[in-house]
Amino acid sequence: MKGDFRLMSKLGILKELWDFLRVRKKWWLTPIIIMLLLLGALIFFTQSSAVAPFIYTLF
Repeated sequence: MKGDFRLMSKLGILKELWDFLRVRKKWWLTPIIIMLLLLGALIFFTQSSAVAPFIYTLF
């Protein structure tokens, strides 16, 4: 039951962000948000792999 609420909460945040970008015409924020999400995914997926020391040296 709690898992459903958390999922809906996360989807609600994404929907609010999309509505904000659409209504206020803040399209220049879209590439920044995409890059932050990709960077976060890169760090998340490489933190427990053998590639992690090489990724962290980039930053």
